[in-house]
Amino acid sequence: MSTSTPSQTVGPFFGYALPYAAGPEVVPGWRPDAIRVRGRVLDGAGQPVPDALLEIWQADETGEIPRRPGGIARAGHDFSGFGRCGTDADGGYWFSTVKPGAVGAGAPYIAVLVFARGLLKPVFTRLYFPEDAAAHADDPLLADVPGARRATLIAEREGERRYRFDIHLQGERETVFLGF
Repeated sequence: MSTSTPSQTVGPFFGYALPYAAGPEVVPGWRPDAIRVRGRVLDGAGQPVPDALLEIWQADETGEIPRRPGGIARAGHDFSGFGRCGTDADGGYWFSTVKPGAVGAGAPYIAVLVFARGLLKPVFTRLYFPEDAAAHADDPLLADVPGARRATLIAEREGERRYRFDIHLQGERETVFLGF
């Protein structure tokens, strides 16, 4: 008699120094042009994922992609366009950064990678800003996403320079993820 192989996830992995204290601070919060992006990573049942790791990559406020390496000191003058943040017990994360300018045609966005339990590879998505609705119409990636699903890629504005972007890994509210 044969039996099926039991389901297992990969890991756990040794993650020493992957999240670091200044990782979420792409720019210091004291900068007058700093924005704060926060949100939660949720599974298919709407439960928090407390051990996910997020990375963001973005252009600067003029739409230029950083070409030189940044430091982990985050002194405010070495914009690298990169941030990393682990989720807390409630699946929460945050980043302090600048609102990117558009890179070429399309709307400004922040590229988001999510590493989480049960995923063999990270998933990729984008965070767009709600005030850029006119640019959304010309964005080639958003044009390929069915209208009802586009909202999963657009952050909610919570106030001046504050945004919320929840990431749903599965389920009815699943965030659109990109395939490469």
